[in-house]
Amino acid sequence: MTRRGFLTSSAAVAAFAAGGLPARAEGAPARIGYNGDFWGASIAAVASDQGFYAKHGVDADIKVFTNGPIQVQALGADSLDFGYIGPGALWLPATGKAKIIAVNDVGFSDRVIAQAGINSIADLKGKKVAIPAGTSGDMLLRLALQKAGMAMSDLNIVEMDPSTVVAAFSSKQVDAAGIWYPFVGIIQKNVPDLVELAKNKDFYPQNTFPSAFITRNDLVESNPDLVKRMIGAIKEAADWRAANQDKAIEITSKLLGIPADQLKTEAGYGNFMTSDELVKLTKDGTVNGWFSTMNELFKTFGKFDKSLDPKDYYLGDMYVEA
Repeated sequence: MTRRGFLTSSAAVAAFAAGGLPARAEGAPARIGYNGDFWGASIAAVASDQGFYAKHGVDADIKVFTNGPIQVQALGADSLDFGYIGPGALWLPATGKAKIIAVNDVGFSDRVIAQAGINSIADLKGKKVAIPAGTSGDMLLRLALQKAGMAMSDLNIVEMDPSTVVAAFSSKQVDAAGIWYPFVGIIQKNVPDLVELAKNKDFYPQNTFPSAFITRNDLVESNPDLVKRMIGAIKEAADWRAANQDKAIEITSKLLGIPADQLKTEAGYGNFMTSDELVKLTKDGTVNGWFSTMNELFKTFGKFDKSLDPKDYYLGDMYVEA
């Protein structure tokens, strides 16, 4: 199944240009990654459409990716300046692979879903389960298994990108999947009797799932001005998104080529947080607390033995000041 959401960057920019939208702006060049879903793309879509990149002096070249870990790889290869990661990839900045420059939202759109007849996590033993590795779908599956006293080794794990998960589940080539909206909604249209085995809210607030914007480690040192400009554009886009939710969904739908109703469902599973809220949560230590809790989780999952302190990879002071 080919997913229309995964446009090439040139096609995305062309779509914006065709609609008379400011895809590129005069200013400091910046290669910016986003994911092909509402929470992964809406800031990039809004900042382009509303001219916030241009306003803050960022010449934005936006590129679509299938997940956050690939964007971290692109940062490391110096082929990307800024990116987006979901909660499942937060272990990468926690181990020094990137710096977090802003929180995007706290999400509730992840699900562990199964074919009809599979009614519990325990029923997944020995079954073929698809996940996009290193994503929030992967993390939710691990949490659900932990709660059931099971491990990933109890399953037949198949790693796939999100659009392939949709195709494999829809054609019943896999028994279950750790995936998120809007992909769950797309699958549901093909497999209306699917069973929902777990969701983020089952583990909230003990485990809070923030998504975030990231940058290359060296860029923070070599061009802090560009990083601050980018944070300024993100903050303004977040505030506009919170105040104009339906319009933000429409703009993101246009960028991704995904029907707005599918994105609206996904948007309903996240928090439209403003920059003022995130400044407050950064200042009082809440955001670093989210990251610390995630680090403990990643340790139990065997992602690492030791991580950095969140203050060493979340640029909270820069976010507050920008």
